[in-house]
Amino acid sequence: MANVTDLQTKYSKLAQEYSKLRAQNQVLKKAVVDEQANSTSLKEQLKQRDQSLRKQEQEMDSLSFRNQQLAKRVELLQEELAVSEAKGKKGKSKGDSPSQHGMQTQNVFDEDLQKKIEENERLHIQFYEADEQHRRQEAELKARLEELEKDSEQHQAVVDGLTTKYMETIERLQSDKARLEVKTQTLEREAKECRLRTEECQQQLRRCQTELNRQVKQSSSVIQEKVPFNDTKFSDFNSLNVPPHNRRHQLKARDVAGQALSFIQDLVAALLNFHSYTEQRVHIYPLDSSIEQISPLNQKFSQYLHENAAYVRPLEDSFLQLHQSITEDTVTVLETVVKLKSFADNFSSYTHFLQKILPYQLKSLEEECEAPLCTAALSAKNQELQSDMKRVTSVFEKLQNYINLLALPSVRQDAMPQSSTSAVFTQLAACLHSLHDAIKEMSKHYNQKASLEQELPTVTQKLCTTTECLLGSLGSLNSSTGKIATFFSNNLDFFTSPGYSPRGSTAALNPLQAESMLANKKKAAAYIHAIRKPRPQSVPYREALSNRRILTSSTESREGLTQQVQQSQEKIARLEQEKEHWLLEAQLGKVRLEKENQRIADLETQLAAALGGSPNLQTAAASTLEQSHEEAETELKAAGKETTLCTSLVGMLCTTPTVEHVGDEESREHLIKTHYMTRVGELTTQLQISDSKAVHFHSECRALAKRLAIAEKSRETLSEEVKVANQNITRLQDELATTKRSYEDQLSMMSDHLCSMNETLSKQREEIDTLKLGSKGNAKKNKGR
Repeated sequence: MANVTDLQTKYSKLAQEYSKLRAQNQVLKKAVVDEQANSTSLKEQLKQRDQSLRKQEQEMDSLSFRNQQLAKRVELLQEELAVSEAKGKKGKSKGDSPSQHGMQTQNVFDEDLQKKIEENERLHIQFYEADEQHRRQEAELKARLEELEKDSEQHQAVVDGLTTKYMETIERLQSDKARLEVKTQTLEREAKECRLRTEECQQQLRRCQTELNRQVKQSSSVIQEKVPFNDTKFSDFNSLNVPPHNRRHQLKARDVAGQALSFIQDLVAALLNFHSYTEQRVHIYPLDSSIEQISPLNQKFSQYLHENAAYVRPLEDSFLQLHQSITEDTVTVLETVVKLKSFADNFSSYTHFLQKILPYQLKSLEEECEAPLCTAALSAKNQELQSDMKRVTSVFEKLQNYINLLALPSVRQDAMPQSSTSAVFTQLAACLHSLHDAIKEMSKHYNQKASLEQELPTVTQKLCTTTECLLGSLGSLNSSTGKIATFFSNNLDFFTSPGYSPRGSTAALNPLQAESMLANKKKAAAYIHAIRKPRPQSVPYREALSNRRILTSSTESREGLTQQVQQSQEKIARLEQEKEHWLLEAQLGKVRLEKENQRIADLETQLAAALGGSPNLQTAAASTLEQSHEEAETELKAAGKETTLCTSLVGMLCTTPTVEHVGDEESREHLIKTHYMTRVGELTTQLQISDSKAVHFHSECRALAKRLAIAEKSRETLSEEVKVANQNITRLQDELATTKRSYEDQLSMMSDHLCSMNETLSKQREEIDTLKLGSKGNAKKNKGR
């Protein structure tokens, strides 16, 4: 993250430097453009000066040619004068007529010569002035050229400095690019390592999930039984999160609802009067329906206005039902006020009614403007009323939206958080103030319109009374909206404050919690009423906690006991089977005993029969009888030894009924019972330890899953930042290349332009030098003449 912040700071610095360089580039572009414009203007001036010089040269050439002609003419005239003078001297004797003729010609030549001399002086003056003007222009052009050379040198220095600076920035950017590439490689390696770690964590998570899924059925019952006071599955029914009943809040809510109901009643009365008097005015002005038929548009408008009670009356009725639903025994929050939805629906229907009649209102005012006696001021007021009606309708639409938003939580839970609710109440208060301002402006404009209408000559008394009633309804509407706006602003803290909220949370109260709150209130009231009656003793808190511990321990050992019961039931079934087996064996023993008794009886009869014989036979019979009795007794003893069984609750034990082991049966059974009880205790403790380990592993797995999700998000953000950094690098490279190309082009263009300027300046200097030499030669020639 530190590398990313460094990259961001460096990129921000680079962006700032780039913006500065870009601004300087723009300034240089402007300077270059200005210099190009100056150079073009100077070129044009040079062209004009060249043209003027050429004209002056042509004039100089023409003047010099003319001067030469005049000089030749003067010479000719002088020669003719000399000839004429010589002739005059010779012909003095001839008479006066030729001398007079010569004097006349001499006068003509003198006048002509005087004119030529004046013209020559004027031309010399013009030439001198032109020469002086040419010198001044040459000095100005030289100064301008020096200034331009200085500017070009300064611009060249600036361009050189910028090129060096740009080269430094390019080198720095290249070094930054290399460093960023190294950092991107390191970040990619870190990202790969993060991917590997995430894969390992995912595998561990899968293993943990498989193991936890195996243990979740066993641990879920224990976890649920460990928190009997808190319902973690259904938090809506948790009795500990139910807030107490606020009687002051309920009284304040009922008081506020009563005040709002009186204001709503005033507003409804004002709206009914306004729509009714507007309908009467439509029937009177601009056309009286009792005299002539009004326009179809006004007829439709009147029909809609006649239905206003069907839209306005339900506002009062629905708000009355809302006020009646708010009592001391209820919970008043936005989630439980169901009647607010009906008020919002009725307000929406009235807003649709205003939207429906708005175009007819505008068209009706336009018809009033088209009336023949409507003045410009009256039409202006009608236009202002049109804008006021549009504004009032738009404000009612905003009120409709805010009221629908407030009614939404009663229909759908978790529709709007507490912060949004306070913002909606604040916007609703501002909207009510804007409604009051709009109604105030409309009432003012209607008053001005009524004063202008009274000046019309065709106004009837019926129209005046209707207008006065309409103005009165507007005044009451203005006062009622002002009262509502001030009332809502004064009680805004009550509206935005959470009256009820669950303990330990900032969430809104839902209807189920409100029902449980009311049930708790009723129980509390019944408890207070029955406080004098004998009541059962309550359980102390410590005793309840000890009972809870006992209950949790018993519930934890319940599974072990159920397993023991199942095992004992299986043992009982096995013992029943063995009992049936041994009953059959006993019946077989009885049959054998009967057979032996019969055999003994037969032997006794034989013995009795034999008694009548020899004594040896008697002794033999007696010995055989004794032997048979001994055999029978030994068989019975063996059978008794084999079939002696010791059964108890623990199990079944086969023993031989000897005298030594008769006293040890009870001790052996007691030892076996204690052993199994200790074993059961150890198993229960192991089960509890395994349950706690399962809970701990579950929490660790959840923490690992969260860390994995955070790592994934950070990896995604880092990859996105790397992509953005690469994009910025490419973009900066492209911009750097473009700026480099543009500056190179500009430098080449400026160098070409400077070369061309130098060439033109050298040409102009050569031309100026030639002109100077030519002017000096002409001046010398004129002086010589």
